[in-house]
Amino acid sequence: MRFAVTFAGSDPTGGAGLQADVQVFRAHGVQGGGVPTALTVQDGRTVRQVLPVFPSVVLAQIRGLGAGLRPDAVKLGMLASDDVARAVALGLFELLDGEGPRPPVVVDPVLAASDGTPLLERRAWPTLRELLRGAALVTPNLAEAEALTGHAAETRAGAEQAARAFVAELGAEAVLVKGGHRTGAPDDLLAWRDGRDVALAWLPGERIEGGGAHGTGCALSAAITARLARGETLREAVDGARGYLAEALRRATARGGARFLGLP
Repeated sequence: MRFAVTFAGSDPTGGAGLQADVQVFRAHGVQGGGVPTALTVQDGRTVRQVLPVFPSVVLAQIRGLGAGLRPDAVKLGMLASDDVARAVALGLFELLDGEGPRPPVVVDPVLAASDGTPLLERRAWPTLRELLRGAALVTPNLAEAEALTGHAAETRAGAEQAARAFVAELGAEAVLVKGGHRTGAPDDLLAWRDGRDVALAWLPGERIEGGGAHGTGCALSAAITARLARGETLREAVDGARGYLAEALRRATARGGARFLGLP
């Protein structure tokens, strides 16, 4: 069985963050591991408090993991603070250093919760940008794409500018700019390094009846990570993960005033 690991915040509802990532990994037949970067107090609708894990503990967890296991793929989610982000950067370098091909890294650049609560302090953004360099895929939503590149991504032209910036300027190998928050068709934009150029492909989306649900971004990036761990190509992983998320949205249910994905 392949092994994927996520570095992400803990969500006590299980609908997002580290707990959701591990569920998605398992649903794809991949053994899941996780290093918590922060504890959150939330109910699926509102994040009330964010408590970063001690950076030294984050680094020690990664080093302990790497002493016996080498992941087939890695996902980076919520990092909370600059000190935690730096600990992750150092630990990730040590974890992936070694013989053989470098395992793919998927970065979900979580900046804020759906209710607007900041999930990454502003001074950590430069460290996050450093972590994007060499990433197999970055999965920003429209607001995150604009914040990290300076290009408003609401329009197709703006999304294409932002996507090119992630690859050509920030050094990612590929980016999936998610269009779920866009007015109109929720199409996603996939861009990847193609020699000296950046290739683009618009992926048609659909509005699922019932609206959104807690943890959609986490589930999508985790599904892509699991599929890359299984050896799928980037396009296969993205297409398969988008289909998986659509099915989870169709099966979403309301609990406690929030909607939770029905993870297949």
